[in-house]
Amino acid sequence: MSTTRGQVLLSGHSPHQTENSKAVFSTIDDHAWHRIVRWIFHKHSRLSRRELRRRFCRPDSGKLICDGVECTGPSSVKVIRYRYRGSSIPTPWTPRPAVASTGG
Repeated sequence: MSTTRGQVLLSGHSPHQTENSKAVFSTIDDHAWHRIVRWIFHKHSRLSRRELRRRFCRPDSGKLICDGVECTGPSSVKVIRYRYRGSSIPTPWTPRPAVASTGG
């Protein structure tokens, strides 16, 4: 086993965590989309699939939209690596700097 692989395994941090979480979010998004589409098809069973797609999907993609509200799933969330910020994270006890007023 290489040293870097061992360090990754021991540290619990993988350089591929971002891709893994993005793939999981995409899978959850796909599952939710299929469940919602099934529910819509079941609820509006008299309409054809073409009519349902015209009513509930955006024309340029398969995104679900109803009354101007678009269904954005977990895959739309931006996944970024954690950056250690140390003491730059404010706490409720740190005094806030006074705002300079420009009264004239």
